[in-house]
Amino acid sequence: MLISEFNYELPEKLIAQNPLEKRENSRMLAINRAGENFQDDHFYNLPKFLKKGDIIVLNNTKVFPARLFGTSETGARVELFLVREIENQIWETLGRPARRLNAGKKVLFGERLSGEVLEKTAAGRLVVRFKADEDFDNILEEIGQMPLPPYIKRENGTTGADKNRYQTVFAKQRGAIAAPTAGLHFTPEILEEISSLGVLVAEITLHVGYGTFEPVRVSDLSEHRVMPERCEISFETAEVLSEAKAENRRVIAVGTTTTRALESSIDKAGNISAGIRLADLTITPNYKFKLINGLLTNFHLPQSSLLVLVSTFAGYDLTMKAYRHAVESRYRFYSYGDCMLII
Repeated sequence: MLISEFNYELPEKLIAQNPLEKRENSRMLAINRAGENFQDDHFYNLPKFLKKGDIIVLNNTKVFPARLFGTSETGARVELFLVREIENQIWETLGRPARRLNAGKKVLFGERLSGEVLEKTAAGRLVVRFKADEDFDNILEEIGQMPLPPYIKRENGTTGADKNRYQTVFAKQRGAIAAPTAGLHFTPEILEEISSLGVLVAEITLHVGYGTFEPVRVSDLSEHRVMPERCEISFETAEVLSEAKAENRRVIAVGTTTTRALESSIDKAGNISAGIRLADLTITPNYKFKLINGLLTNFHLPQSSLLVLVSTFAGYDLTMKAYRHAVESRYRFYSYGDCMLII
């Protein structure tokens, strides 16, 4: 298929700029794959779609404040976005203004942190060595800003509310540069209610990286590849997932990142592998899902790899019909927006 087939018209006013006051009040479009239909609902009703024996799988990655603002030696304003740690305090970054940030350029981030550009990669990214007067991570937590997507507009940078709300309530393992946004709707109370039904809540870790959101740059999806991302599945989680698979119980992934991690964990014999690995699977049309039976996800950008993944799971026609309905019904889109449950 062509990526152009995954386009849809989205009015800019439907792109959520702020989260709802209460996480669980998000709208939820519930999609039934077998019946090829959907219904409008709210996330706080998620438990009614679940049953005893189901497994809900969460991505417990934690977003760190990966956006830094500083000044060059000449006083020019500089922005660095930390993409990937190469080694201790040496990072691959996105820089702005990139054309002025050549090798040897130094940037100051207050009095306790500085950086020096070591090289500019062929892809236009900057390799930067940081020098900190104290623990680098502690300084980041203090002066860094949450890496909100560019479609969320903030004139004066991210707010204190963003630092709390652009993070799931179950975030534990620090390392993501973007939130697993399907998980933003959960509250401790909803998780407790789910567990009381006899639904098992399991966790994996996939540190969401830049590749998840990188634009599809080819027209033919068979040529598209999503960059690998580090993920970890514990032996305990692998065991309960293997049992569920053997017993034909439903495995419901919360988010496309969780989906990618789970589907990447299946070996050639059909077993679920525990441990740390790179999730290097790219899900495109005709992919046959091996583990998940349900998916909770937000609404994604047109012509994105995430929309392709969702449509591969739910079916192309049903997915695009659901998206048109969501636009017509004025659902809120993207990271701070509403969600859809596909079962």
